[in-house]
Amino acid sequence: MKLSRQPDFSQFLKVLTRSGRPDHLPFYEHIASPGFIARRTNTNFDKMPFGTDSYWRIYVDFWLGMGFDCVPVEIPLRCPLGTGHGGVTEGSEALAVISNRQDYENYPWPTESDPIDFSHFEIVASMLPDGAKIVGGVCAGPYEWASQMLGTIGLSYMLADDPELVEEVFMRIGSLHISAVRQLATMGFIGALRQGDDLGFKTSTFLSPPLLRKLVFPIYTKMVTFAHAQNKPFILHSCGNLAEVYDELIDDCKIDAKHSFEDVILPVSEFKRMYGDRVTALGGLDVDIICRSAEDEVRAYARDQIEKCFADGFWALGTGNSLTDYMPVQNYIAVLGEGLNAGV
Repeated sequence: MKLSRQPDFSQFLKVLTRSGRPDHLPFYEHIASPGFIARRTNTNFDKMPFGTDSYWRIYVDFWLGMGFDCVPVEIPLRCPLGTGHGGVTEGSEALAVISNRQDYENYPWPTESDPIDFSHFEIVASMLPDGAKIVGGVCAGPYEWASQMLGTIGLSYMLADDPELVEEVFMRIGSLHISAVRQLATMGFIGALRQGDDLGFKTSTFLSPPLLRKLVFPIYTKMVTFAHAQNKPFILHSCGNLAEVYDELIDDCKIDAKHSFEDVILPVSEFKRMYGDRVTALGGLDVDIICRSAEDEVRAYARDQIEKCFADGFWALGTGNSLTDYMPVQNYIAVLGEGLNAGV
């Protein structure tokens, strides 16, 4: 089922900047798994090498063929990670590459002028029709990169044994993120900046709020500042219970929009009631409901969420997290179909 409509990023921009009710209900997602894209497009996308022209062609057509006004693109830092040697094969410990100061000093850090491969954004931009823009950023945020490079356990021990080194690692990683955003923000085909950085789990943040204030939020603030300097809004995707730090993310870091919601933590409609006059909520339809419910139930759920969340015009339809390998494609298309039928 084709759901395409003429893309018009200016409508999504109204939502992000809270500058007026859009002419249609925009859609937004953080990521889609290769398996979901392959099933939706009936291609072998999940087996294709990353970054080829054919890969990006399918990717762009996937989003625009569902009625999106933007194409989400994120590229990782040029920072090699571990391969699971040394007996550790799972989790962030398998990726860890820094366990002491010597590792940090010997690590092949990329230059700040070339923190990511910007060419992918240019390839995608060359495929966009008039009216469409990229929402772009770095794949994984400063907390996620630090927890991978140090390992979750390694980071925990290092916070006690060598907190100064932890701070240096965050500053180094942060400088790469900031440089990437600064450069992306100047590109005309980038309509908004984004950062995914999962800061929490069901009941709390991984790092304590004081540590987030010291190690992570200053990085966000600088990223947002560079985005705003180019009149580009900034979206934060972060999973987990962030109740203790929402005010700081909104008022101090000055994010424009928040993505990732889970009903068992905080339903998106409740987030809008609490913070909706200060920041735009994006998506929020619970992934579990979309995956486990019958199509007619999904449609009714989508209509209910649209009625609750789009009443003020400052919302974009989408899931609370991402399009997963196990999500029924037809159920998600049913969600978007209700969005296309929504009155404005």
